[in-house]
Amino acid sequence: MILPVIMAGGTGSRLWPLSRELYPKQFLPLVSERTMIQDTILRLDGIEGLQKPLFLCNEDHRFLVAEQLREISCEPESIILEPVGRNTAPAIALAAVKAAKSGSDPLLLVLAADHMILSPQTFYEVVERAKPLAEAGKLVTFGIVPTAPETGYGYICRGEELEEFAYKVSSFEEKPSKEVAEKYLKSGEYLWNSGMFLIKASIYLAELKKYAPEIYELSKASFEKSEGDRDFLRVPKEIFEKCPSSSIDYAVMEHTSDAVVLPLDAGWNDVGSWSSLWEVSEKDENGNVSKGDVILEDTEDSMVFARKRQVCTLGLKNTVVIETADSVLVADKSLVENVKKITAQLKKSERQEILHHRQVCRPWGKFDLIDSGERFQVKHITVNPGENLSRQLHHHRAEHWVVVSGTAKVLNGDQEIVLSENQSTYIPIGSIHALENPGKIPLELIEVQSGSYLGEDDIIRLDDRYGRE
Repeated sequence: MILPVIMAGGTGSRLWPLSRELYPKQFLPLVSERTMIQDTILRLDGIEGLQKPLFLCNEDHRFLVAEQLREISCEPESIILEPVGRNTAPAIALAAVKAAKSGSDPLLLVLAADHMILSPQTFYEVVERAKPLAEAGKLVTFGIVPTAPETGYGYICRGEELEEFAYKVSSFEEKPSKEVAEKYLKSGEYLWNSGMFLIKASIYLAELKKYAPEIYELSKASFEKSEGDRDFLRVPKEIFEKCPSSSIDYAVMEHTSDAVVLPLDAGWNDVGSWSSLWEVSEKDENGNVSKGDVILEDTEDSMVFARKRQVCTLGLKNTVVIETADSVLVADKSLVENVKKITAQLKKSERQEILHHRQVCRPWGKFDLIDSGERFQVKHITVNPGENLSRQLHHHRAEHWVVVSGTAKVLNGDQEIVLSENQSTYIPIGSIHALENPGKIPLELIEVQSGSYLGEDDIIRLDDRYGRE
């Protein structure tokens, strides 16, 4: 049996401003109508002998993962929550320990949630060829047949051929310079490091124990102290944060004598930057990629996305323009790898635009910050059917709620009321309150906040069904 292990962490910072830390690229529909994690899940349908997939993500993304799985009717084996990021070696160890605890010893098919594969059938065929090798105890990785001297990927140098289309790994190489990448491409001996693996759970744990015993012990201890919470498995922070941060390449693959690489030529792309997304997207007769309300005039080989407003371009070449409700990026397409310099500045300045969009997802629904001033904020709040906001209070702000559509069950102090369309209520400063949607359609309301401090940290939760502090 094969247990798909889907790594859903990461922030996709090079795709800012569309990708944000709290809503990264794996949850966005970048290359199809579905999100990247949904495409990754649905792509598995062509592989025989699969168990339900297991997901690893961080705490902040747990409800995004659960909701996007629900949308495509995917029932997970488990969603393991990492309290802190510790790279791929400990994450895969958590999955392997869980598999071992279940009494089985499946092959772990380790995949990233945010990769694109244009030829799934080729991918299925290569996975089939990898199965007997992994069953025999080999640690199989899939190396992408390079199409260009790419400097943004690590490389795998293939060694002795073990059987047709399967090679011992000679070495793993860091991201090279342009000159070195050209030599790699010319030699024909190097493959891009995809970060995808097929490894028997027991073999991975044995090799990890041999070459990275601290990661092995702390990952195992973390899993043994984990606790179930709704659809999730929570790993204790106090243990897991002690674990060294290391990739599977550094911790195991560079040391083991059983590493094997299979070349994969299936239209793979990690969609790691705006230029790579432009390369794999459908273009018009002038080489442009556009989405949204866009007018292009005398524009060539460019990418223009409009999320909230109309965007018009004139006389642009090799340019990326990405418009969102709160930020606009304009960049030379050849320099988009440096978007991380902008995100670094935003993080240093503690700007909210690095964290989330103007529209913010919550486990109960979402809110959109419509307007704000020195002593007021206006939000459009959507509460999904059957969901509720926590029972809470605020020390510095009052709130006025106006129902636009749906039904609201409101706790306001010691009074419980039901509001329908065009009805409203006022929540004074310090009043304990809660909001629930008891209906079958989304509850839409406008919230007007007023007070001396309007930050999200002025929410004192008294209880919460979603496990938030």
